[in-house]
Amino acid sequence: MEELQPIYVDLASESDDPHVTVVASLCMSCDKMGTTRLLMTRIPHYKDVILTSFECDYCGNKNTGFQLGQVQEQGVRYELYLENEDDLSRQVVRSGHATVSVPEVQLEIPGNTDKGEVTTVEGILRRTIEELNQDQSARRMEQREVADQIDDFIDKILGLLTLNEAFTLIVDDPSGNSFVENPLAPHVDPQLKKKVYKRTPEQNTQLGLSEDDVVEKKLDSVSEEIEKKDTSKDEELTKKKDKEDAENIKDEVLVFSTLCDRCSVPTKTNMKIVKIPYFKEVIIMAMHCESCGHRTNEVKSGTGVSDLGKRITLKITDPTDLARDVLKSETCELSIPELDFCVGGGLIGGKFTTLEGLLMNIREDLDSNPFLMGDSIEKNRKVIVDKLLDDLEMVIKGNLMVTFIMDDPAGNSYLQNVYAPDDDPEMTIEEYERTFEQNEELGLNDMKTENYTDDSTCNDISELS
Repeated sequence: MEELQPIYVDLASESDDPHVTVVASLCMSCDKMGTTRLLMTRIPHYKDVILTSFECDYCGNKNTGFQLGQVQEQGVRYELYLENEDDLSRQVVRSGHATVSVPEVQLEIPGNTDKGEVTTVEGILRRTIEELNQDQSARRMEQREVADQIDDFIDKILGLLTLNEAFTLIVDDPSGNSFVENPLAPHVDPQLKKKVYKRTPEQNTQLGLSEDDVVEKKLDSVSEEIEKKDTSKDEELTKKKDKEDAENIKDEVLVFSTLCDRCSVPTKTNMKIVKIPYFKEVIIMAMHCESCGHRTNEVKSGTGVSDLGKRITLKITDPTDLARDVLKSETCELSIPELDFCVGGGLIGGKFTTLEGLLMNIREDLDSNPFLMGDSIEKNRKVIVDKLLDDLEMVIKGNLMVTFIMDDPAGNSYLQNVYAPDDDPEMTIEEYERTFEQNEELGLNDMKTENYTDDSTCNDISELS
């Protein structure tokens, strides 16, 4: 049997077989045939991407770009406040769906106009200047006023490159596939704000994602109301059976087919509902790929968002504290004040492991992050990251006692209390009211859970019944 080969390969310069696909394609400059090279690869700590490189031997036209395989569950918006020349060198991964804007000069580069690119802030601005300069000679002869206005606008963008005044760069990507570098990572960057959001129906349509039809929803609700009136006894029997099935599911391990997120070979994922003592029910999904050996586990809350946020603080006083069970949700922020270390929930996603295992996962992810440990990293920054990795290694080995903080606005994270049901003298748990911004990130501000049936639907139901 022929061995299945991975679709996406790891990005490595020493690879003997980089799986480059070469195809002939039309040059948009001279209308002759050029050559496009495609490489499906995996960027560590980011995503699977398709890198493209075009070259025309006739006119010398060249361009590069990248494409991402799938749309993320939520959109993402970055706001970067640029104050010095170093900020212009920040790396930007911009998908083809992302809109880039600078409010100070009313610059907006719409999405869905070209392919994605991996560049810098300066690269985005200089490319904009180049595109605006195209056909300026012809405009000066035919439309002098328009050409002068474009020249004035180019001068404004050139002013941004000199940073005479600070300005804001906004990257808004409904596909969730764009990225703006944080040079202080894994620490919080006060100049950079990241926000994930739920897409609007219009944005889903632009991305080619289907939306449920509103009229169909109303008809379904009408049918359900009529059926409830006519088949109440059948519903009681169905509910009883569903309850029994739900109880049986809790005792079973469900298995379903999926693709390995490392080599994209078909594999199996196991899912089970687990009740954590003194906490709540969670859904644990585990995957082991027999092709490449990759293992992952992911945790989802089985009870939704809690009414209050939760902040858990543990003072590690003994190496045995590292054996405590930890449930980290995707919305949980982790911090260690003694190391000036703080990471958001997106670094390693949801995890159910031990405190030692969680710290090891964080260290491995930081060590493999190309934006932190790549060849182009600045020397001073590398020293800081190396020091952090060494400190984390000391904590993992039990040689450094620190304070470990889990802050989860959704209230779905857990750290084992080894003294339960008594209080843990080394651990404090605080519940707090979420801010408007935290509710916005969780998608709760626009969520209606009461009186969600509108008057028109009610009238339709009464007429049909």
